[in-house]
Amino acid sequence: MHGRTTGWRHPARLVVMAFLAATVVGWLLLMLPAAAESGRPTAAMTALFTAVSGVTGTGLAVVDTASHWSAFGEAVVLLLFQIGGFGIMTLASLLAMLISSRMGLRMQLTVKTETNTLNLGQVRRLVAGVILISLAVEAVGAILLGLRFWLGYSRSPGRALYEGVFHSVSAFNSVGLALYPDNLMRFATDPFICLPIAAVAITGGLGFPVLLELMRRRGHRRYSLHTRITVPVYLGLMAFGTLVVLVVEWGRAGTLGPFSVPEKLLIGLFHGVMPGTSGFNTVDISQLQPATLLVNDVLMFIGGGSAGTTGGIRVTTFALLAFVLLAEVRAEPTVHAMGRRIGNEVQRQAVTVALLGVGAVMAATLILLGTTSFRLDDVLFETTSAFGGVGMSTGITPKLPVTGQVVIILLMIVGRLGPITLASALALRERTRRYELPEERPIVG
Repeated sequence: MHGRTTGWRHPARLVVMAFLAATVVGWLLLMLPAAAESGRPTAAMTALFTAVSGVTGTGLAVVDTASHWSAFGEAVVLLLFQIGGFGIMTLASLLAMLISSRMGLRMQLTVKTETNTLNLGQVRRLVAGVILISLAVEAVGAILLGLRFWLGYSRSPGRALYEGVFHSVSAFNSVGLALYPDNLMRFATDPFICLPIAAVAITGGLGFPVLLELMRRRGHRRYSLHTRITVPVYLGLMAFGTLVVLVVEWGRAGTLGPFSVPEKLLIGLFHGVMPGTSGFNTVDISQLQPATLLVNDVLMFIGGGSAGTTGGIRVTTFALLAFVLLAEVRAEPTVHAMGRRIGNEVQRQAVTVALLGVGAVMAATLILLGTTSFRLDDVLFETTSAFGGVGMSTGITPKLPVTGQVVIILLMIVGRLGPITLASALALRERTRRYELPEERPIVG
């Protein structure tokens, strides 16, 4: 396709370049003496790690946010959260619109291939929608949290509002960084802190296309297949995570054991939501049982909705793989989901994204195991958290050598941008084969 779409021939480059530019600016700002509480320049690797973690919405940290960064440094980190969230939701939604436009044109077999490409009006409406929804959700969360910090914890009004804004923005953009050394463990039993943060995080993780559709309040039958897949699967994964935490950790002295039944339910719900969203924690992650860590690995690897603020392979990719598996088990020639047929090209894209994601996590895990003395459970949790853009850690992040930090940096970028750019590149490069080779079936299994 030529003409006006030439600039969009490789649109994934726009995503990567935009995030790299934001990362470099944040990196330079965080190295300034004014960004550190000590008044001295921060080490280049520490600043780079923090900038990448902020822009990608991961939230892993090699230094304590509150004690290391000054008010200016915290403001830079907060701005990186917001830019990263705006950017990923906007650019992913634009790519989805572009892909849908081109796929629609192919199906229509029209000659005027330029008529349905993105125009300036569409882009402006989409960007405005992303900004308005993001700021509205963050504002509601900030007000609820700010009131609680003010009335419940005797913060000054200004400080309460600041903490409310910081944690609401961190939750919506799936960062999971808190202003306290123990993350949110001091608020483990406070529903007026935990529930607003969980709600804001879930909203950001659903993705802009789903949020937009839900806001239109259309009848269930008119929802798109994407929304009808994303919402129940996303909520179902959270329910599964909650159940595992409650069952496995219920009597554990280091996690849920010391709490009352209502407190256990609150903590279990919070930790069932966090692996697929923002990654805050209200119990010590290093004390979780291996079974809980493994389930969290799976949930973090899957992530949230497409064009949302989370990382991972995304919920729709996971669901499509499940539909493919179900069709194969039933020996059906085509894959169907909720009254619609899933095209072969979409199936291939889902398999490609998932397998390359597994490869990225496994490669990073092997490198860290070879360069550190940490256990497999801790390393796999760290790499999956980085790929999934979650930010939860068993505590090994600050102890990683420079090689390990570089690996995590690359994995954060791949986990945030990889599935989006790869899926869009595969869709936009799709072409019709003009001939077929003779068929042959190798032995499977």
